[in-house]
Amino acid sequence: MARTKEFDPDAALQSALELFWRRGYEATSMADLVEHLGIGRASIYATFGNKHDLYLKALDRYGEASDTALLRELSQPGPALPAVRTLVRRFAAEAADEVRRLNGCFVTNTAAELGPHDTAAARRVELSWQHIEMPLHSALVRAQAQGELPEDRDPRALARMLLVLLQGLRVVGKASTDPARVRDAAEQALTLLD
Repeated sequence: MARTKEFDPDAALQSALELFWRRGYEATSMADLVEHLGIGRASIYATFGNKHDLYLKALDRYGEASDTALLRELSQPGPALPAVRTLVRRFAAEAADEVRRLNGCFVTNTAAELGPHDTAAARRVELSWQHIEMPLHSALVRAQAQGELPEDRDPRALARMLLVLLQGLRVVGKASTDPARVRDAAEQALTLLD
C-alpha cells in the first residue's frame, strides 16, 4: 500500500518559493530546504525532484500569480493609461518600500543569477517578461485607439521600455537606500506617455 504524504505539497512549494526568493538559488542548499520546509530530503526529491527542479517549480508558481494580477490590472475596461501609470507607480513604490525592496523580484533575481547560464531558468524569465510586455502593449494600443496616447508614439517600443524600467526599478530598489531614485525614474519614464 502506498504511503500518503504527511505534508501539503502546495504549502511546501510556497515555502520553498519564499526561501529561494529571499536567498537565491546558489545560497540555498538542500539542507536549508529540508530545515525550512520541515520535510525530509527524500520527500522533497520524491515530490519535486532535485533542487533545480524545485526552484523552477517555485519560479513557475511566482510567475503564474504575478502574471495573472498584472493582466487583470491592465485589461480593465475604460481608459488604459491610468492603469499603466498605476502599475508603474506600484512597481516603484514596492521597489522603494523598506521591507519589500530587499527581496526584489524573484524573476529579476533569477535573470541576474541564473539567466546567463541556465537555459531552463532563462526561458521562464523570458516568458515572464513576455507576460508583462504583451499586456502593456495591448493597453498602450488601446490607449492610442481611445485618444489617450499620441499617434506618434510606438506602443511596442513603449511597452518594451516600460518592461525594462519595471525590471530596473526592482534591481535598483533592492540595492538603493534612496527611495526617491526609483520614484523619480518612474515619474520621468511616465512623461513619455504624455
